[in-house]
Amino acid sequence: MTGYIVDKKEAKVMETVESLREDILDFTCRLVSKGSVLGNEQPAMELMAEELKKLDFIPNILPIDQEKLQQHPGFAKVPWDYAQKNNVVAVRQADSNGGKSAIVNGHLDVVDPEPVAFWDSDPFEPLVKDNKIFGRGAGDMKSGVAAMTYAVHALEKAGFGLCAPVTIQAVLEEECCGNGALALMDAGYDADAILIPEPFGPTILTSQLGVLWFKVRIEGKPVHVFEAQAGTNAIEKMFPIIQRLRELEKEMNAAAVPEAYKGIDHPINLNVGVIKGGNWPSTVAAEAEFHGRLSYFPGTDYQTVCRWIQETVKKAEKEDPWLQTNPPTVEFYGFRSDGHTISRLLPALETLNGCHQSLTGQDAEEYIATCTTDLRAFQFFGKGQCTCYGPVGGAFHGANEWVDMDSIIHTAKAYALFLARWCKLKE
Repeated sequence: MTGYIVDKKEAKVMETVESLREDILDFTCRLVSKGSVLGNEQPAMELMAEELKKLDFIPNILPIDQEKLQQHPGFAKVPWDYAQKNNVVAVRQADSNGGKSAIVNGHLDVVDPEPVAFWDSDPFEPLVKDNKIFGRGAGDMKSGVAAMTYAVHALEKAGFGLCAPVTIQAVLEEECCGNGALALMDAGYDADAILIPEPFGPTILTSQLGVLWFKVRIEGKPVHVFEAQAGTNAIEKMFPIIQRLRELEKEMNAAAVPEAYKGIDHPINLNVGVIKGGNWPSTVAAEAEFHGRLSYFPGTDYQTVCRWIQETVKKAEKEDPWLQTNPPTVEFYGFRSDGHTISRLLPALETLNGCHQSLTGQDAEEYIATCTTDLRAFQFFGKGQCTCYGPVGGAFHGANEWVDMDSIIHTAKAYALFLARWCKLKE
């Protein structure tokens, strides 16, 4: 893939990345083998620190200071604490002046693979088959972390210095709140450009939706099932509330749609992802709760959408005599991430597109995301121009997640080339 590279220095960098192919794929597999679901992220973080050390970087293991971070306006309230939770950072200092700084950032937390019966193989034993790596986190996004890390290493191995610093960041909790990346921003890590190798393919992300999490709790009246009519089933009282929220979802999709999202069918999505309720098949359920995720367009703020959800639950409450006297409670936690849109003509994005052109002979496609990423921390609280560009994969958050191996190497080449041009090479 170096046929379009005519600069001898850049050609050497590309050849070096190619020579590291097996190391990059091996690191991807080793990361996948660390089942870094929520609460168990540290084995993957430890492996990341070990790999950085092996590549002659100096890893900095940074605990999250919850007391300090919760004062940050971007902090997401979560029902767990941050004891034994760390991010890992390595800064490759500049060898000279004249370039622009960069951060390459990736998350090592993954979503729960359950039910594993849906998988064809153990989700935490990486399977290499048909030029793909299968396993939870293979695409989202441990392959991207491997690619970005070795992209920086390739510049060193090729014998070149850089005229600006590059920071390698491995963070946690991208999948639930974004507090990991926010903690590094709060600690002062920032740069002129930020690249995140999320598995949207070799595209340039210019828009992403806002996302929030919430839960609704309902109380019923427990009785023995033989006198069910004398009780109130809290589980069944969830149904009209969910239906009302579906109507809100429909209204949000029908409202004024930002230009970036006009070509996308049903961009706003409500997901009821967790339901809890009752404690015995022969007892009318005394309490129940459901947890949801709702997205929203750039330009709409988190507090506004919280109010819409609360008002929607109130509508359902007014229509039901039981709910009127036993009002549901609504709590917001986890994601509180506003969306954004940026110009593709920003210098960092144009530089990245130029790298893609050099590798493929054509412009990179633009990506309009109907989800959220850790770009939010940098977009709203940092100084840099930021985007996602990464490997090709599929079945993210589902069974048999996979990533294409050639696309991992392509991502590493694109990142190495970007750093060579953005930070500037120094022999």
